[in-house]
Amino acid sequence: MGRLGATEWLVILVVVLLLFGGKKIPELMKGLGTGVKEFKDAAKGEDKSPSNSKEEEKK
Repeated sequence: MGRLGATEWLVILVVVLLLFGGKKIPELMKGLGTGVKEFKDAAKGEDKSPSNSKEEEKK
């Protein structure tokens, strides 16, 4: 079991499109990107969340 080839990625893409539809994909990718960013920030030890940073800017 090694890397995924082009055929496997194509099958995965088709399955995702069938399950979620074309309109839902951008929302899912945005959520995934936000989750990855939060994970990286947490791994670095930064405790700034979007709600806390907005409150700090108002002060």
